Amino acid sequence: MVPGHTRAYLCLGSTDLRKSISGLSIMVEDCFELDPFSGHLFVFCNRRRNIFKILYWDKNGFCLWQQRLEKDRFKWPENEEEVFSISRKELGWLIAGLDITTAHHRLKYET
Repeated sequence: MVPGHTRAYLCLGSTDLRKSISGLSIMVEDCFELDPFSGHLFVFCNRRRNIFKILYWDKNGFCLWQQRLEKDRFKWPENEEEVFSISRKELGWLIAGLDITTAHHRLKYET
């Protein structure tokens, strides 16, 4: 179970997923200037868009979760090579194969 304050950070573009925990945690620190020990989720996708990995710190060690699609491709954002934060709901959509960039945005009303 992921705590409510946990953020998910997407690494846009493609990542060499031959990297394991050490390589991905170094990417989080060096490239994105974020703390891999924060407990937040760091999500990486390969060039073919059929595999992604989620790296996170859980109390006393790193966890690495991987999903591979056998037939389809993930709808991965194609913007510049940077990191951006998404909600847990959007991460669920991404895992389910939905395109988070074209989903409806929350409306804000002022009174």
